[in-house]
Amino acid sequence: MRDSLPAPHPVLTRRLANQWSQVELAGRAGISRAAVNAIEGERLLPSIATALALAAGFKCSVEELLGRGGTAEAHSPEWAWTPRVEPCRYWEAEIGGRRLLYPVEGISLNCIPPDGVWPHGFGCDVGAHTAETTLILSCWDPAAGLLATEYARASGFRLIVLSRGSSKALDLLIRGLVHIAGLHRTTQEQPNRNAEPVRLQLGGGYRLVRVAQWQEGLALAAHNQTRSTRSVARSARCRALREAGSAARECLDELRAHAPGRTRHSDTAVAEPVRDGWADADVCVQLAAEEAGLNFLPVHAETLDFCYSSASEHDPRIQALIRLLHSRSYRRLVGDLPGGDARRTGETIAA
Repeated sequence: MRDSLPAPHPVLTRRLANQWSQVELAGRAGISRAAVNAIEGERLLPSIATALALAAGFKCSVEELLGRGGTAEAHSPEWAWTPRVEPCRYWEAEIGGRRLLYPVEGISLNCIPPDGVWPHGFGCDVGAHTAETTLILSCWDPAAGLLATEYARASGFRLIVLSRGSSKALDLLIRGLVHIAGLHRTTQEQPNRNAEPVRLQLGGGYRLVRVAQWQEGLALAAHNQTRSTRSVARSARCRALREAGSAARECLDELRAHAPGRTRHSDTAVAEPVRDGWADADVCVQLAAEEAGLNFLPVHAETLDFCYSSASEHDPRIQALIRLLHSRSYRRLVGDLPGGDARRTGETIAA
């Protein structure tokens, strides 16, 4: 007795019933013909936004098209966190079998078009379906833009960087909202600071890989030729706060330069007020200071490590990032940046 053939995909069934080509359906739904082909061949799981677009093209409901609890319902994406405004542009990524939507942020850092727009409670895809080829990284890294560019060039995947300090990055990793978290508490004086929160908050099952070491210190106005960090710390005005527990905040404390201002989470945001004359000096990495045309007084070196779950180490997106960190070309790029040290980039760090 012959095995029965599997039923055709409901999108294919309805398209043929309407005597439409894939191109015609794609035009009616506002998606690509390649997406229609992949959905009908069951090589692509439609997002809820795509399911809504297809249903609108057929002039039916999603339930009528795919059935209640069907493909789109069972695997509909969810917000990584609630967007502050609507309409909201978003990126889509797959993490641990979940499809997550991320409100677009950091355009100067992430030169990546949005995957869709979410107005009035429902989504509308505008880009390609790249959830499975997207890596989400939450970290502070002065060379994050360079890393994302080299990652895309070497792997064909895309890297979206969410600019967060160590504590918030680790929290996102714990909640399963990012693939990788960046930690930057380790200094030459305290070489195991990045491993401590991993061991205490996550326990076993996580790996650390060295990214780079960055020279950190005081950014000064271009005309300020002072060479003493102590004298600058005593007399400078309008210093910015840094994240509690970060190496930058400890650098402020070490200089007894307690800041009266609001917390700033990036070195660029710290250097700009000095460049524009709103502050005399602030703590940041040498790269940010020199890019802003400022003088720089070194205090200590700060180390950035990436943390990820060992259960995801076979994910091709993570493997591609590890290969990049091991590559001689990327280490040379980082080592050539002001204040960058890539001699241990790519090393596994014991957690």
